[in-house]
Amino acid sequence: MMNYKTEMNNASQFINQQGSTWNAINPEYIARMRLQNRFKTGLDIANYTAKIMREDMQSYDENSDNYTQSLGCWHGFIGQQKMISIKKHFTTTKGTYLYLSGWMVAAMRSEFGPLPDQSMHEKTSVPMLIEELYTFLKQADARELNHLFNELETAQSSGDQVAERAVQKQIDEFETHVVPIIADIDAGFGNEEATYLLAKKMIEAGACCIQIENQVSDAKQCGHQDGKVTVPHEDFLAKINAVRYAFMELGVEDGIIVARTDSLGAGLTQKIPVSQYEGDLAEQYNAYIDGEKVNSLSDINSGDMVLSRGGEIIKPTRLANGLVRFKPNTGEDRVVLDCITSLQHGADLLWIETETPNIEQIAGMVNRIREVVPNAKLVYNNSPSFNWTLNFRQQVFDTWEKEGKDTSAYQRSSLMAVNYDGTELAKEADMRIQNFQKDASKHAGIFHHLITLPTYHTAALSTDNLAKEYFGVRAMLAYVENVQRQEIRQSLASVKHQDMSGSNIGDDHKEYFSGDQALKASGENNTMSQFS
Repeated sequence: MMNYKTEMNNASQFINQQGSTWNAINPEYIARMRLQNRFKTGLDIANYTAKIMREDMQSYDENSDNYTQSLGCWHGFIGQQKMISIKKHFTTTKGTYLYLSGWMVAAMRSEFGPLPDQSMHEKTSVPMLIEELYTFLKQADARELNHLFNELETAQSSGDQVAERAVQKQIDEFETHVVPIIADIDAGFGNEEATYLLAKKMIEAGACCIQIENQVSDAKQCGHQDGKVTVPHEDFLAKINAVRYAFMELGVEDGIIVARTDSLGAGLTQKIPVSQYEGDLAEQYNAYIDGEKVNSLSDINSGDMVLSRGGEIIKPTRLANGLVRFKPNTGEDRVVLDCITSLQHGADLLWIETETPNIEQIAGMVNRIREVVPNAKLVYNNSPSFNWTLNFRQQVFDTWEKEGKDTSAYQRSSLMAVNYDGTELAKEADMRIQNFQKDASKHAGIFHHLITLPTYHTAALSTDNLAKEYFGVRAMLAYVENVQRQEIRQSLASVKHQDMSGSNIGDDHKEYFSGDQALKASGENNTMSQFS
């Protein structure tokens, strides 16, 4: 923690050593600028936030109520406004992170335009967004501290020592908006060397936590789409090693790796690994390969491959593109093996991509993992790809049926219908949704809850509502009533958009640099004063 007076005294001593040529430099202004920019590099941020995550992980191990949360952000301004809001409403950023979604980078940040989540976007877009997010978070620090410095000046000029001490305390105990980012590296954008190089760029931009998945890099699919193809464990572990080497090379020894498995929804593998000895990972992986038993050489056709497994010869089931099928109904077993293997080889956290948000299903897999790794913890995707309303209404419906409760008033396949909204079943489902994070953290080992692309949907919804009314009969009233008036009523800092974009900070800097000659933007003709 940086102390205002200490920084000012240190600056003053150094300036005095320079002689009269530095007389124009004010040590108090230097102290302010240093406090407004406490993180000089992305590696400073990565080290700072990695320690926060490590402490949070330990706190969760001690008490599952201490889970953490984040929202996916596709632009620095969105991340900034999220953290400003959290500080305003909850007074602290503790337990809150940002999530950088590969899906949103593909859909919203690629020079190619909107793309599907298939690792087709520029890999450099990912570290660039990390840097952008932290630039905006640091600017939020500078803006809030700038206001405190102005309050300090007001207290000093009025001789109010009580107010001066109070503001001084706020400055010295200031909590930064800079929080950990869990950053999605997809499947590594190539081989293990490509993964290492990209991981370094992400860490240098500030990432303390990198999430990597076990899909094939050049056939990567969104976790909630069909056609997913996984790689053998050896290939995935090589990429986990690559990320760890990147962290260690750059001095971020507390860096966190999230190993994501898509095996629950992946029915295909890229290749059959070569087993070196009985019971190794390759043999365990190959045990799940689907195939037809070979009884004689006549069963083998041109182009077929064969696999010796468990004392018999099988002909693996292959698609026309050469990909190999897994046995049906082996997804959960493969997930458990993936997770145990990843944790035993350097991963810190797990991510299990599921098809629905079902605590019982998640807990079943986590409990099996914890039989081998007792402190296994999950990062879980509270995905917008789930129809939360329908899923939980159907879960309640199924529970009631098992309990023998009368469900004749409900049609299971139509529970999304609006006419069910006020029913007892709908209320019970909403309660389960509200408690999902708490209950899943307690019963299913979920340390971190994130929503991958919430701000994609909120931007679409708010824009649709504004456009519908602004271009309709309500015209300007649509903006005034639903946006600006609400910003004022709810004390959103963004209503003063000039201040939010750094206008006041710039004015103060001009005064630092030019003194009374400074041409400032915050004069009496600045319309922002209407929102005072």
